[in-house]
Amino acid sequence: MSNSSYRRENSVVQSAVLFAIFMILFLAGIFAFSFWSLESAAHAYIPGAAGLILCSLAFFVPMTFIGRSDTAGE
Repeated sequence: MSNSSYRRENSVVQSAVLFAIFMILFLAGIFAFSFWSLESAAHAYIPGAAGLILCSLAFFVPMTFIGRSDTAGE
């Protein structure tokens, strides 16, 4: 049974590229946490803030802006 009105929102290539971009952002955030230490304020706040920002971007951008559209009623 096929639905001819069904249309995929993203192509496979576009989905793979977006996945790669946001996975790299997430891994960069985890890598930034590896420089976190309590030696000085710069070693504590800068890597921590960078890690939190990168991991948050990797999570919230796809969920908010690239998520499913509101076409359930069509």
